[in-house]
Amino acid sequence: MANIKGQIKRNRQNERRRLRNKSVRSELKSRIKVAGGAVAEGSPDAPEALRQAQKRLGKAAARGRVHKNQAARRTSRLMKRAAKGAGTPTKTSGTTKKKAAGATKKKAAGSAKKTS
Repeated sequence: MANIKGQIKRNRQNERRRLRNKSVRSELKSRIKVAGGAVAEGSPDAPEALRQAQKRLGKAAARGRVHKNQAARRTSRLMKRAAKGAGTPTKTSGTTKKKAAGATKKKAAGSAKKTS
């Protein structure tokens, strides 16, 4: 136990903040779970649930309850799931076989010109 007044006060503040952060993070988990469930079921209130989850994530990040990158990552994953569940294709990274083949042909043609 601390015996310095300033440290005792700091411990009280930290405990209050910890409890506040804990409740906010718990609410975030609940909102994300509800939104994910609504999207999976194809519920008509899914867009509203997504909007609320996204709003709470943004607020939590702005107030420092969660890290801004964590909020961005969770929002991104949630919206990706929503897009996938709604039937619209999500953008995939990487190249297709056709594009990759075309790129290698261009490289080969370019190197042949340089050597002659």
